[in-house]
Amino acid sequence: MTRPTRDWTTPTVVYLDVFVYAILSVQEKSQTFIPYIWVMTSWANELLSWDPADFCGIHQVAVPGELLWKPDLFLYETMEKGEGTGSPFVLLKHDGTVVTDGNQKVMSMCAMDVHKFPFDTQKCTLSFSSVIHPDNEIQLVPASNSSRATQNALEIMLSQGEWEFINVTVHTDKLIFQELGSWDKVVYTITIRRVPLLHVLTFILPILFLLVLDLASFFMPDTRGDKLAFKVTVLLAMSVLLLILTDTLPCKPSQTPLIAVYVIVTFAFMLLSVLETILVMYLTERDVMESAGTPQGHGAGGGTRDHHSEGLHLTSDEGNGKSVERGCICKANGVHQQEALPLTGCPDPYEGSEGNPTTHLLRLILQELQRGVQRPTQEHGTSCHHNTMARSINTTFFLLYLLSISLFLILLFLNWVYW
Repeated sequence: MTRPTRDWTTPTVVYLDVFVYAILSVQEKSQTFIPYIWVMTSWANELLSWDPADFCGIHQVAVPGELLWKPDLFLYETMEKGEGTGSPFVLLKHDGTVVTDGNQKVMSMCAMDVHKFPFDTQKCTLSFSSVIHPDNEIQLVPASNSSRATQNALEIMLSQGEWEFINVTVHTDKLIFQELGSWDKVVYTITIRRVPLLHVLTFILPILFLLVLDLASFFMPDTRGDKLAFKVTVLLAMSVLLLILTDTLPCKPSQTPLIAVYVIVTFAFMLLSVLETILVMYLTERDVMESAGTPQGHGAGGGTRDHHSEGLHLTSDEGNGKSVERGCICKANGVHQQEALPLTGCPDPYEGSEGNPTTHLLRLILQELQRGVQRPTQEHGTSCHHNTMARSINTTFFLLYLLSISLFLILLFLNWVYW
């Protein structure tokens, strides 16, 4: 049950080999790496050997593992005891070599760099060492080099999921404690690359589509509130995607993720677009208010217009001196006067007149419409200043907006994928 050596000053050489079967999960939030690995170890038991010729050519036998000494190897990055399907037997060869292997699910810590998420590449390590025996008692040696370990993993890889296996590198290291001594350590570095298709389809492209919708909203009219409501709706959709991103990325990344920069800058551009829309609508509304407040007491020719009361009104006909108002209009001393009398108390303006009263009324309506057509032409020169300014601001902002967002997306894409 002790270290199987005839000379206690001679260390026992333990060969270690690790094969990656599958990549079960990689969790960015908790920074955990869960692979399924096959660990094989072998060492020489100097107290057990035989000549196969003396035992019917038997070169190896399987014996229960608890009957023989085994090295106490420990995985430093593990978070909990892994689930394994190792055999309870070990293989004993005629020269004293003992071989043991077993599959196990490992949950280990992994310092993840999500700066280029979802186009990131992660390197997670599995460090094996003895717990009790220092390097003068156990020498831990990797059985396969990096290229052989990578080839073996590619041949037996069962599942990769969201991550694509790249390679495995193997190197030895020393774990040194000043008072206790030093321990041999074998470090396996597993390099994996994320498959970004799912995140591109469900996150990056929807944000890009929302940005295109925001650009298209510049072609909507500014006179109604539909444009502003549309832009605010797009901004709220961006807020929802930002909450989803917060649940995906770790709380304290080493560097600011580029996807966070992508979302925040796009959100800021949309916010500026909403503010610009509010400004343009304000200027347009000022023109409308000024147009509504322009005095309307002068006609196109500069002459005096007939006095109008609130509500429906019709001006007088110069030919026969008759007029129809909401109140009563009577002729006194050649001057038209309006009396605030109910319609029932007024004399019939068409009583005793020649011709069809309906035709006369239509003539009065036509004259009033002709005067109404002339009013916008008179008022246009005094109330279009703010409207012209709003159109200039809208055009300039759209061009700057399009140029800025295009440069930002190009630089971000180059930094995301290539740099």
